[in-house]
Amino acid sequence: MADPSLYTYKSPLEGFENLDPLPEEKAEDGKSYLNPQTGVLSKSYEEFTDPLDRGRRGGFDIHVYYFQKNAVQLKFARELWERIRREFPELRIYKFWEEPIGPHPIAMFEVNLFTPAQFGAFIPWLVINRGPLSVLVHPNTVNPVTGECEEEERDHTQRATWMGTPVLLDLSLFKDMAAGKKARSAAV
Repeated sequence: MADPSLYTYKSPLEGFENLDPLPEEKAEDGKSYLNPQTGVLSKSYEEFTDPLDRGRRGGFDIHVYYFQKNAVQLKFARELWERIRREFPELRIYKFWEEPIGPHPIAMFEVNLFTPAQFGAFIPWLVINRGPLSVLVHPNTVNPVTGECEEEERDHTQRATWMGTPVLLDLSLFKDMAAGKKARSAAV
């Protein structure tokens, strides 16, 4: 996982400054707090928040890992891949890789999520049905002005979430991409 001190973070309260203090009143369960209702749901129920990609790549990539030399995991991963294709045909599901590819040091397959509704349905389903496999859930962020992917390493590390045992990614790919991009802009 990436060192959080390598990054800067805007305040989570940006846009919510100078509001009345929240009440201290407890809800019926006696544990949680009552929150002031506005009658308006967060826009995040309908669309991914910036800087998540709401275009071609989708807001989230889901990588499902398995040890390609482990017959039990291979069989389970193939069956899970097929089940996802049958139960969630609206999702983008990629090739079933039988060897490492890109920054992924073991075999995997990938699923893309494009809406909060897809995320809300698929992620809880996968939590229950992933079996012995590890899963990386990472955002695809873009620069809101240029639409370019500028923080792929951060998306795969500091912003990522794991189900199961995390798999150590080969981050050199991202460093090489960043160096190449820097060299191309210096040449212009």
